[in-house]
Amino acid sequence: MEEIKIKIKKTKDFFKRLFYFFIERVFLTCLLLFFISLIFGAFLFYKYNILVHNLEPTEETRSLLWKEDVYKKILGVWQKEDEKFKEAETKEYFNPFNNFNK
Repeated sequence: MEEIKIKIKKTKDFFKRLFYFFIERVFLTCLLLFFISLIFGAFLFYKYNILVHNLEPTEETRSLLWKEDVYKKILGVWQKEDEKFKEAETKEYFNPFNNFNK
């Protein structure tokens, strides 16, 4: 149990010294963090922009199958919905606010 406390105390002391080291050298720390972020940004740019443009697209080996019966069913549903919309445009609804006397 005492060994764990000693290890925790040594770890805390190490991080405190590391923290104070970076605080004393603020300019170098900012410069280091800037270069790390620059390298990371360059890596991301290379991975998601350069590599993607250099890859050749793979050809689709499977051919496209056109199912005529499914297409006709879908087309029939769309035509029914279109007719309902056209009916709604021409239908006149009762206005409940029109009959009030002043």
